[in-house]
Amino acid sequence: MADDGNFAEKQKTHKKRHAGVKADKKKAKNKPTDKGKNVKAFAITKARSAEKRFRRKEDILTKKQHIPLVDKTPEEPPPVLIAVVGPPKVGKSTLINNLIKNFTRTNVTSVNGPITIITSKKRRITLIECNNDINSMIDVAKCADLVLLMVDASFGFEMEIFEFLNICQVHGMPKIMGVLTHLDTIKSAKAVKMQKKVLKHRFWTEVYDGAKLFYLSGLIHGEYLRNEITNLGRFISVMKFRPLNWRGAHSYVLADRMEDITNSEQVRLNPKCDRDVVLYGYVRGVPLKKENMVHIAGLGDMRIEELNGLPDPCPLPSGEKKRNLLEKERLLYAPMSGVGGIVYDKDAVYI
Repeated sequence: MADDGNFAEKQKTHKKRHAGVKADKKKAKNKPTDKGKNVKAFAITKARSAEKRFRRKEDILTKKQHIPLVDKTPEEPPPVLIAVVGPPKVGKSTLINNLIKNFTRTNVTSVNGPITIITSKKRRITLIECNNDINSMIDVAKCADLVLLMVDASFGFEMEIFEFLNICQVHGMPKIMGVLTHLDTIKSAKAVKMQKKVLKHRFWTEVYDGAKLFYLSGLIHGEYLRNEITNLGRFISVMKFRPLNWRGAHSYVLADRMEDITNSEQVRLNPKCDRDVVLYGYVRGVPLKKENMVHIAGLGDMRIEELNGLPDPCPLPSGEKKRNLLEKERLLYAPMSGVGGIVYDKDAVYI
């Protein structure tokens, strides 16, 4: 009996086999099968559509996080300020001429100063071309509502574009849309497609993912293709803008007309005498008060001697319900460009 007790104590617990024929058979028996299951049933079939859905969902969530801003614009708001920015010889003046012709059916021979046009029943836009110097870029970045950033597709991004984007980040980023030109200089269709893709991703890196980029295929008789300009104009005329904090707290004026009313005899006797200058323009931001000091770019702070309200030179059409604008309602106001046979000089008006 004692021997039986010792034998019971020496028995070991049973261990499962981890290798060998029996272990392999058990593993094969317990292995789950994919029979009757479709592995692609819940997979993403279109990556581009899934990316758009995801981006839209994130945009909606981000908009909910913004603090709602009080819109202080009056019932008849001033024209939306659109600046055309880009390096030399990229086609800025040509684009402005084509947009004016698209909206007003009028040809402008020379683009000088701001040009205000009516684009729809409830919107006016002011087009301005930005010079390629740092001071002009700073001024435009402070006041522009929308920037059309023009890029030469045959060359790529140039130094002026990077400088302007850095300035915008300092002064409050306006809405930026890219416009690719000179695509007709690239001969191969495959090279055009590749260049579009490369520049689009670089533009998204510099501005933000999903930033709008328009392609202008080429020039025919000195003008861009009509359907491309129409699409760009339609996009501009319905675009919405989020008011920036600085602009909502300050009043600012872009002068679209200037007159020197100093006595001509006084100027003849002393060419360096103090001048009396009258500036005309739409007040943007909050209402402008006479007691306020105004800062004139390049000159410094000045005191307002006289402040008057004038009738709107480019009024919106009447509130009648109609689908399209009439020809006589497609107004164009460009005093510095000599449209309509009238040219404003420093001390005279020439008809």
